[in-house]
Amino acid sequence: MPAIIEAEGLGIQFVRNRRRQLRLRELLIHRGRRSAATDQFWPLRDVSFRIEPGETVGVVGRNGTGKSTLLRLIAGVLIPDEGRIRVRGAVAPLLELSAGFSNDLTGRENLYLVGGLHGLSTAYLRRHFDEIVSFAGEQVERSVDTSVRHYSSGMKVRLGFAIIAHLPHPILLMDEVTAVGDAEFRARCYATIERLLAEGRTLVLVSHNEKDLTRFCRRGLYLDAGRLTVDGTIDEALRAYASASTR
Repeated sequence: MPAIIEAEGLGIQFVRNRRRQLRLRELLIHRGRRSAATDQFWPLRDVSFRIEPGETVGVVGRNGTGKSTLLRLIAGVLIPDEGRIRVRGAVAPLLELSAGFSNDLTGRENLYLVGGLHGLSTAYLRRHFDEIVSFAGEQVERSVDTSVRHYSSGMKVRLGFAIIAHLPHPILLMDEVTAVGDAEFRARCYATIERLLAEGRTLVLVSHNEKDLTRFCRRGLYLDAGRLTVDGTIDEALRAYASASTR
């Protein structure tokens, strides 16, 4: 069986825009020009790995080492400048949970909007509507026909998680999502993730929470300065991360 996610020589280049940070004197002297060498950097470069169907993989590393960038490359939100990333299956991205919401629409309308953006049919969403809204909690249920402009950030996150968690997609991408919400909601998140993994889903989890990583993941990728330096068990990746953090 081919890998469900495959990266070969993966790299992406970003450009720092410092124009707004320049002082007036610098703008007059340099006219806002910066050399390409100082403006460009590689958050990820020469990264290669294979993830098999059903694997649970934790991605660890210090802030700014390319972890979230890697998830966005897998999700197709970013396009690599070097190498390639191949994903064989639809992705349920538990990343920015309120992304895609329109403040001018109600919770009900946003549920259909975001679900549709992820490829769910209106008929599927109609069948699972009550289940999704119930999962999001009592506050969201009471306000489902209210504009999300009036939702708290927590309500938006709960509705976003409820929608994405009901996607039937085989690949789960998670970026610190279990750190949001109250204790009751986090417990519901954990139970949902465990149920999805029991169904054979593939998980790629970015987190600084060692308990979450060891609870859900068997394999670990450790990124250091945009390079993949450890690809082993989650314990091996966490040991490398802990060792680097003490330097």
